[in-house]
Amino acid sequence: MKEYKVIMPKLGLRNRYQKLEDLLNQYAREGWNLKHLGEGWTNIVLERDKNR
Repeated sequence: MKEYKVIMPKLGLRNRYQKLEDLLNQYAREGWNLKHLGEGWTNIVLERDKNR
């Protein structure tokens, strides 16, 4: 079974790419995989196995 998380990051205008990379790496360490990245990075859908 899968579980999903939707986040709406507030990255600001400075260092957006680095902040996004850091955010995704943080969630990856928790076992989350990127499922969808919304246009303009307005929302991010993450997925992981619920029974890990």
